[in-house]
Amino acid sequence: MKALMLVYSLAAYTLFLGVFLYAIAFVAGIGVPVTVNTPSSMGATAAAVTDLVLLGLFGIQHSGMARRGFKRWWIRIIPEPAERTTYVVFSSLVLALMMWQWQGLPGTVWEVRGALGSGILWALCALGWLVVLTSTFMINHFDLFGLRQAWHFVRGDRPEPLPFQTRFLYKVVRHPIMLGFVIAFWATPRMTAGHLLFAAVSTAYIVTALQLEERDLLRHFGERYRAYRGRVPMLLPLPLRRGGE
Repeated sequence: MKALMLVYSLAAYTLFLGVFLYAIAFVAGIGVPVTVNTPSSMGATAAAVTDLVLLGLFGIQHSGMARRGFKRWWIRIIPEPAERTTYVVFSSLVLALMMWQWQGLPGTVWEVRGALGSGILWALCALGWLVVLTSTFMINHFDLFGLRQAWHFVRGDRPEPLPFQTRFLYKVVRHPIMLGFVIAFWATPRMTAGHLLFAAVSTAYIVTALQLEERDLLRHFGERYRAYRGRVPMLLPLPLRRGGE
């Protein structure tokens, strides 16, 4: 059982890495068979509806399985050390499905042709993905993807609860991972209608999902998180109004 758990966790992490790398190329519109800009054989309305359904499916899975109530129910069915790993598997598969079935929309909203302008936007896009990845290590990368839980299960003990940490970018915004996604989604020299739909709906989902995440964090960390929320902005590195957000 212990060996199986470790293999399962490593396989899930490998799946995540593959999907994550594909997602970078998908959003950038380069290097993979289907990208956010790949033209659809459907009509524009049917393509937009399909894309909205796919984005909605990802949002429901990603936020629904992350809620504490769902987790309490879920660990009655699967071993608790496998809960996070299973979440990673489902999230990776649903994201892969969304990218595979994505239907690009016709039309270009903007296009920056100059080398300087396009170079700046590509650099911002790369910065966004770099922020996403590095921010996971500023908390606990291996816990986030279930490897820490599996390792402790193999050792025959339970992992200690993670302490409340606000290192590096977490001193600037409360959710730098999500900020990185927003930057990566919007920074592009060529914004097609399909890319715009993806970026706009994804950003709206991120803002909505963070409200649920904040509620869970307040419940878990209490006054420490309330004080943190009062001095550090949620997503944009802008000064807070008096009283916080």
